[in-house]
Amino acid sequence: MNKALVSRSRVFQLKKLTDENLKAIARQAIADKERGYGKYRVEFESGALEHLVDVAGGDARSLLNALELAVETTPEHFPPEEGSLIYITKETAEESIQQKAVLYDKEGDYHFDVISAFIKSLRGSDPDASLYWLAKMVAAGEDPRFIFRRMMISACEDVGLADPNAIVVVEADAAAFDRIGLPEGRFHLAHAALYLATCPKSNSTLGFFDALSDVEMEKEGEVPNHLKDANRDGKGFGHGEGYLYPHSYKDHWVAQQYLPSALQGKVYYKPSGMGYEGKIQEEVQEKREAQLEAVVEDLYQENLTFSPGDRVRDKWLERAMGNRADMLLSMVRTLSGRIDMPRHGNVLVLNASHGLMLYQLMKKNPEGGSYAQVTSREQKEIIDHFSENLDQLTRPMVYVSDTFSIFDRLEEGLSFSVIGGRNILSRLSQDGLILQRIKQRLDEDGSICLMEAIPSLSSRLSSFATPELREKLEKAEEEIYSSSNPLVSWGKKELEETVRKAFPTVEIEYREVLEDRLLTPDSLLSWWSNTYSKYGIEKDEFLAAINPGTLKWKNTIALISTKGKGERIRENGLSSVHQKVKGS
Repeated sequence: MNKALVSRSRVFQLKKLTDENLKAIARQAIADKERGYGKYRVEFESGALEHLVDVAGGDARSLLNALELAVETTPEHFPPEEGSLIYITKETAEESIQQKAVLYDKEGDYHFDVISAFIKSLRGSDPDASLYWLAKMVAAGEDPRFIFRRMMISACEDVGLADPNAIVVVEADAAAFDRIGLPEGRFHLAHAALYLATCPKSNSTLGFFDALSDVEMEKEGEVPNHLKDANRDGKGFGHGEGYLYPHSYKDHWVAQQYLPSALQGKVYYKPSGMGYEGKIQEEVQEKREAQLEAVVEDLYQENLTFSPGDRVRDKWLERAMGNRADMLLSMVRTLSGRIDMPRHGNVLVLNASHGLMLYQLMKKNPEGGSYAQVTSREQKEIIDHFSENLDQLTRPMVYVSDTFSIFDRLEEGLSFSVIGGRNILSRLSQDGLILQRIKQRLDEDGSICLMEAIPSLSSRLSSFATPELREKLEKAEEEIYSSSNPLVSWGKKELEETVRKAFPTVEIEYREVLEDRLLTPDSLLSWWSNTYSKYGIEKDEFLAAINPGTLKWKNTIALISTKGKGERIRENGLSSVHQKVKGS
């Protein structure tokens, strides 16, 4: 109906009549000499009129039709003489209206109200109400195919992936109904309705409409170059270059960018904790966290000079980290598995980035409090966004701060069962104070779990340079990695001395990992402008010396953990955990 027309109209809502209303209508029809039966003496056996009223169910048309049939079939011949007695027995009344009237107009409001009640009963997991409204529609002669169509919609809209079989069951019942028909087909209507009503529920498919809204608003979303069709324009434009074939990787998955750059980190699909989705919820969350950590990695290791202004970088970087996500997740799981904490303990994660370590530790304290420190508003927004599907009381408190200042922002007296963090000791000479602050906030039997990259033991860019420029880069790197640079001038010995001052009983494991790193012209330019330009190397000369592309990059990672009192330090040397993967 035209909304503008409705706004200029007076709308009346028609409601069913009461029993008293129907009795009044019946008496009026009996008394009216012109349009009714006033010429005769119409009388009812006790309960006869009441039966007509009751079965009419608020419908005056049904009542009048039954009354007409009862009056005109009682005499041997109709019409009888004026003044004749017409006595309507209860048996006659029952024969005159054998079926209760069902108020239902397929084209009217009541039709839509009943189907709405039916769908909402399915959504609300009320099988009794679902069967009632279904019976209401069937009794009124509603098209069963219409009912099945609405149940098919509900199977995806309201049940969704909480039970992927819901749509299969409804479709099978609809097909069976088409073969069998009525009346036996009512079993299949009821079967489908009961299945939907008793299914776990999820409306996660509504995420499509969030995506559709973004598409309509954005109008254009550039396809990332590595996702473009390489068969058509691969040679001319480099389409498809850098694409990582998931089936070549462990678990047939690898972290890489799939969304347009402007939408990286956007979440459309929010799996519920119900049914099948409850089983995949954690896996989906972990992969998102790992992917963000891999694709949006802090570049402090690559910009090796101490220059705070260099921390402002692109939100989303033009690079893919082949096995970085798998590597990070493996080490975070290793660390979290080494610590014990009460289910109600508090956890604090420093430099939480996009939440990979945070969510792993949150699993160990389902009844406790979770806190995180991040370095940017963007990181906070991502963690908050991922936490939307959690209960309000279990969502982490996220602070935008530097690692040292966060302790001044936390509530006085608040202590933690576990304090974790990643790359919080980047300036080792200054980090003894941070460790002391961690110790002050740690419960007496609390634990730490830190994951620290050691730049001095990791790959250097000169290793990938052309022979003509390698020597020049090596000389620059000698200066970069000298004792004057607090970011990279330390190794295992300095790390252990610093950590053991605060935590004498600590366990340290060193892991050497290889990752597939994609060097792009933009990332190389970042290296040059923030580091190598300071050593007399011209930009064009630098870019010509190193070929962009995927290379094997070595990182040395220290896994640092305690379990309260009585720990030991463990020197494993470089336990090579080479994650060898094939690019495609």
